[in-house]
Amino acid sequence: MQANGLTVPDEPMPKPGTLGFRVQPYGIRTWGELFTPRQMLSLLTFAAAVRNAQTEIQEVCCDPDRAIGLCSLLAFLPDKVSTRSNILCPWDSQKILTVQCFGRQALPMLWDFSEANPFGEASGGADEALHGVTSAVAGCTVSHYPASVSRGSATSQPWPDASMDAVVTDPPYYDNVPYADISDFFYVWLKRTLGRLYPEHFSGQGTPKKQEAVADATRHGGDKQKAVRAYEDMMAESLAEAYRVLKPGGQLTVVYAHKTTLGWSTLVDALRRAGFVVTEAWPLDTEGYRLRALNSAALASSIFLVARKREGKATGSHETDVHPELESIVRERVETLWDQGVTGADLVIASVGAGLRAFTRFGRVEYANGEEVPAERFLSEVEAVVLDTILARLSKEVGGNGGRYSLAGVDPATRFYILWRYTYRAADLDAGEAIVFANGTHVELDGANGLSSHSRAIVEKKKGKYRLRDFAERGEDENLGLPTEDGQPSPLVDALHRTLWLMENRPAELPQFLREAQPNREQMRLVAQALAGPGLKGGELADVSASAEQAALAKLTANWRSVIEDAVTTTAERADQKRGQQRMFEQ
Repeated sequence: MQANGLTVPDEPMPKPGTLGFRVQPYGIRTWGELFTPRQMLSLLTFAAAVRNAQTEIQEVCCDPDRAIGLCSLLAFLPDKVSTRSNILCPWDSQKILTVQCFGRQALPMLWDFSEANPFGEASGGADEALHGVTSAVAGCTVSHYPASVSRGSATSQPWPDASMDAVVTDPPYYDNVPYADISDFFYVWLKRTLGRLYPEHFSGQGTPKKQEAVADATRHGGDKQKAVRAYEDMMAESLAEAYRVLKPGGQLTVVYAHKTTLGWSTLVDALRRAGFVVTEAWPLDTEGYRLRALNSAALASSIFLVARKREGKATGSHETDVHPELESIVRERVETLWDQGVTGADLVIASVGAGLRAFTRFGRVEYANGEEVPAERFLSEVEAVVLDTILARLSKEVGGNGGRYSLAGVDPATRFYILWRYTYRAADLDAGEAIVFANGTHVELDGANGLSSHSRAIVEKKKGKYRLRDFAERGEDENLGLPTEDGQPSPLVDALHRTLWLMENRPAELPQFLREAQPNREQMRLVAQALAGPGLKGGELADVSASAEQAALAKLTANWRSVIEDAVTTTAERADQKRGQQRMFEQ
């Protein structure tokens, strides 16, 4: 390698505590330490081959620009091989192959690892990497239009005012992903293969990070609040720049792929203050199956927010201008997406996004007393309207609108349980996100009467996160579902959970419980049908816990008469029913 001037990557890893990186405490301090000696030798050999290829290609084609272009494409080969030739690669025993180290956008520690053969035909080899590069190039040749690619900052764009037809952006979400730090994994190899060809882009030890929009406290002396403010300021500057370069009829498209509305407040406020009105929001299936998606607040699809320049700076009245339009938009969008098969958090977030039009079409929105409506309060209101609409649709799906009872009439705790299950399945939520959701469903999580505060808690709070508890965790409590000491009925979900648990574990005790608890059986049946229905079953990412509860719910609803109605009917009542049926037959 000395003849080519190549060296082992000794560039330092990010500081300990950096988002997504957990390997530094175990002695891995440079990027080169992620590779065994033989892995390092093979990668340096590939890098040397790429560097030598420039001269050989130029001798054949006599075109220096073509040689540089081809070498730039070949440089992806060692980068792709490196993701499966390092000490952080797990083994997939089902697919029988080495998995790349970036199963998610982070580098956690791994105690053992598998190693791909870079010269074999299996996954992780050079042949596969080269095929991936050539396939990508072939996919790009369908268009014959030229492109101009520039590297710069979204907060200071190099183009003149009103010069762009469209701006499309997939912005970072606070502290979710340390993009710049992760990119150094590839940068150190690209610097060795392409550094001589593009010295202006590979002059530093790592990628530029000072202007990255990420709320990483390690870049601000450990001050989390300062990191958040820096992120929010950069988001506002970026959207203001997008407004500046867009033509009057231009379109801004913002991609969003997170299940909660909490992270939206900064984005929405920045959009409105920059002069944009959100005109549409639609879910597109771009995410597919991801390791991180299982039991997390990640969407199965991405939400595409479409915005245009707002005309004027009018002030809108929340009561007369905004709220009525909001309800109309949300009802239409929930119905439309539901009929198209969109469910769960994807439906909720897409409907919330559509509802932003009512808010962002005004430069300022005020309550009747002149107080300005903040974005986070409006988002909470939008989510509440969306959830109310979804509850009405769930009620319609199980026949509630055609009878005496509907899900709209259930107690707040049961309402909360149904909507959490529908939106998040069994995923944990950060405290802030869970509180926003609770506000939208009109319940409290903490405090003396909070849903997480007593022995019969519906949600569990642990290490700053909340999660829903199912019937298997709650049902063994002998007092669950019984009236309180002052005679008040318990939440219907309590009676349902106790019923499910007794049905599965002590069916002989179920009749006595139902007589003592005296739940509204028709309404409890409606709740059971909603929780067991197709809207809450989930898809390929449904987890085992939710499936266990839904299996019990399916069993209950399919055998409702024998499990519930016959259990609370006495022998005398059954005799009376039989005599009544006989009289009707004789008449």
